[in-house]
Amino acid sequence: MPFVKLKDIAKACKSKNAGPFELTLDIMFDNKALFDEVRKSGRITAEVIAKLYQVDVRDVLFTIYPPALAFKATIVRRLASGAIGDTDIYGAQQHAPLLEIEIPLTDNMNEMRK
Repeated sequence: MPFVKLKDIAKACKSKNAGPFELTLDIMFDNKALFDEVRKSGRITAEVIAKLYQVDVRDVLFTIYPPALAFKATIVRRLASGAIGDTDIYGAQQHAPLLEIEIPLTDNMNEMRK
């Protein structure tokens, strides 16, 4: 089965601080059918986020929010915002690992992308 990367189908993937000790990650879609296909794939989960960001799954607050066609996760930052060694004080560049998540390309998705 072919795959498509999240960066090629999501409307937006972003990150930001949720206070100095946590990051919020958002994945949003502009098409309900596409959002539903991604949700059915099971490729965006708390476990996947934990693995990508090397945190314990217990440190991932994961929410699927259908009214906004979005997935949201809040994770503990490895370094507090502004701490010595912190390279992204606003947490705005931490979404990059999400972009490479591979989603199985279904026939429905392929039709939606045309």
